[in-house]
Amino acid sequence: MGMKIKEWLQSLSFRTGVIVLMCCIPFYILSFAQMLLPISATIKGVLWAVLFGLAKTCQYGGLTILGVEGYRRLRNKFKNQ
Repeated sequence: MGMKIKEWLQSLSFRTGVIVLMCCIPFYILSFAQMLLPISATIKGVLWAVLFGLAKTCQYGGLTILGVEGYRRLRNKFKNQ
């Protein structure tokens, strides 16, 4: 089943890969920003695990969609600006 998911992700477009990859940024920010909320440490731990997990999922999913060539293309685009 893991290979089917990987194959499906790799069949998606470059643009979709970039969008999914950029979605990890707000999840990383939220995973740490929620520590400032006046809630219990247990809830903070659960929120951190969920938000950080979503960030990692978006990061690795986006990189899988982009593939090696898409990653190089994206890196070169940012490097030239």
